[in-house]
Amino acid sequence: MRFGVFVPQGWRMDLVELEDPVEQWEAMTAVARAADAGPWDSIWLFDHFHTVPSPVRETVFEAWTTTAALARDTSRVKLGQMVGCNGYRNPALYAKMAATVDVASHGRLYAGIGAGWSDHEWRAYGYPWTSLKDRMGSFSESVELIHRLWTEDDVVFDGKYHSVDKPFVEPRRKPPLWIGGGGEKVTLRLVAQYGDACNFGTGNVDTIKHKLSVLRAHCDSVGRDYSEIVKSTSINVFPIDAGADPVTATARARGRYSVEEFQEIGAGGGLEGSRAQLATTKQIALQVEQLAEVGIEYVIVYVPGVAYDHEPLQRFAQDVVPAFS
Repeated sequence: MRFGVFVPQGWRMDLVELEDPVEQWEAMTAVARAADAGPWDSIWLFDHFHTVPSPVRETVFEAWTTTAALARDTSRVKLGQMVGCNGYRNPALYAKMAATVDVASHGRLYAGIGAGWSDHEWRAYGYPWTSLKDRMGSFSESVELIHRLWTEDDVVFDGKYHSVDKPFVEPRRKPPLWIGGGGEKVTLRLVAQYGDACNFGTGNVDTIKHKLSVLRAHCDSVGRDYSEIVKSTSINVFPIDAGADPVTATARARGRYSVEEFQEIGAGGGLEGSRAQLATTKQIALQVEQLAEVGIEYVIVYVPGVAYDHEPLQRFAQDVVPAFS
């Protein structure tokens, strides 16, 4: 089992206690450097432009420029996006950008890609919000193209959604391609065909067990070795001591928020549910063990408030990670 951690980039309202954007950037970078000191395998970014759960006028650092910068601010950890939105960059540009960042990081890039879902952001930035069928069709062509542009010369492609005519994607690099999402007909088949890793951002054992069975069937169908693919999930947790008072334990990290609001900052999948879970490291380790039993090999952790308090990050690193190394 390997572990990665999200750095605070603003998307989940996790930099709002800091007013100066430079100070916000340095707080994010400080978390990246703390993870780089070990034992984390990777740091991760979201590919979003506006905050959740609702869009407000707060800092959200752009994913790919931030990835490139953090590649030079760190020296050991891998760097990834969970996941890059297909609709924001055409696949040839994506392939070129990823190759560039992989070189800048000396081969430490995990290149994330997904179909995208935030219709508000698409419209706000002028990207046409098309039907699900068209978005998935574009995504399918993009994943195939990205793979080919990293592995073939003189690629010519004239699809329904994308076309290229022998682009020089140099420097020639092929970073691991992490495909996010659990769509059983399209996404998981793309993982079987082209993915080096998959991510089901649920943390739910039963859901993951089912999704992995679907992925295995797709691998059998296309002749892919299922064991080649890294299986990952994401969890949102805040480690606390057994019996600790939640208000006191989270005070430095919460800022202006109540405990309930603080947990909502981590919304999007916790140990079990939609909020960041306040849990002991023993409870977290038990959940990770259950995930491992159904086939998960990689866990990516979101810790709310880590921009203001590194202690939970260190607690997880000291108490949970070594149990699975």
